[in-house]
Amino acid sequence: MTIEIKAPTLPESVPDGTIATWHKKAGDAVKRDELLVDIETDKVVIEVVSPADGVLQKIIKNTGDTIVSNELIAQVEAGAAAAPAAKAPAEEKKSEAPAEESASAEEPMLSPAAKKIAQENNLDIDSIKGTGKNGRVTKEDVLDAVAKKSAPAAAASTDAAARIDTSSGRVEERVPMSRLRAKVAERLLQASQTTAMLTTFNEVDMAPVMALRNKYKELFEKSHDGVRLGFMSFFVRASIEALKRFPAVNASIDGNDIVYHGYQDIGVAVSSPRGLVVPVLRNADHMGLAQIEAQIREFGLKAQDGKLGIDEMTGGTFTISNGGVFGSLLSTPILNPPQTAILGMHKIQERPVAVNGQVVIRPMMYLALSYDHRMIDGKEAVQFLVTIKDLLEDPARILLEI
Repeated sequence: MTIEIKAPTLPESVPDGTIATWHKKAGDAVKRDELLVDIETDKVVIEVVSPADGVLQKIIKNTGDTIVSNELIAQVEAGAAAAPAAKAPAEEKKSEAPAEESASAEEPMLSPAAKKIAQENNLDIDSIKGTGKNGRVTKEDVLDAVAKKSAPAAAASTDAAARIDTSSGRVEERVPMSRLRAKVAERLLQASQTTAMLTTFNEVDMAPVMALRNKYKELFEKSHDGVRLGFMSFFVRASIEALKRFPAVNASIDGNDIVYHGYQDIGVAVSSPRGLVVPVLRNADHMGLAQIEAQIREFGLKAQDGKLGIDEMTGGTFTISNGGVFGSLLSTPILNPPQTAILGMHKIQERPVAVNGQVVIRPMMYLALSYDHRMIDGKEAVQFLVTIKDLLEDPARILLEI
């Protein structure tokens, strides 16, 4: 029986995708739930698996082809067996070699996440030494190889140096943008061209939050099944309270209409091997600190393994981005349309500040709020950011909602 393999149903916000990698060739035997192909969208990589044991009879959409929801991409003949390939004389001799020899010639085992990262960075999988069980190439092995590839040319091997254009010593490499990078570029350009973006800044004394965290972090972790108390949950809760007081910051513009959202879906930017992605905390106003921390941790792990789903990154009424984890002291975050505001967190740094007429050293963080001036007045933006500052400098107010 011939089974049609179709592209998955994509949400309205994702109009199409691209065939990234076929893991099987036409004529290959496949097993039920075995990975057939990766489809890359501007948000995630979707894995399509075989629905039954059989043979991949025909590939209809090739690598690089654009597909839409439910489009036919391949056919699997269920229950069929792959025809054995005729052996050439040289291959017959090889088959008589000891098992150890033939095993060493096989492609190394590796996880889907490791394979995807290797392909995205144009790495030769055969050159990566696996540290996993039975020599399996792990994601960490591939990430180490990526780091070595990105090292300065001075640290390159003699063989690599021999491939450099010795006449000029100048090397260039041209690679196509991934769909994620291309979409990020498109949205950033769209935000700068179609919104009246403005940024207001303030600073917050993180000492009260740090003191509260240090006092209760061990008890918090024991009480919530190992969930650690971080800083992001405080910023999410402070943002939620501020959004309730300033609903325009939680709104979006749709044509000539303003859409006021009666809920707070907070997007939290996290890094992944493919770049920055923004999964969304749904109904974050109903979540406590522990729920927020647990969900963000889960998002982070999924992002590293390329397992975030499209539904997890669709929507959002407000976004928080933390450049401080990379050492950023101050930056201007760019809007994530159709949202009308984004909060930028930065590095906590001890600085001298005046407190009650005395100069003291405090752990300070710069905050940045970028907003669409078409929707939000400067007064509202400033008051919104001051509200977040006040809540963080007296975190009891977050719990008391005052």
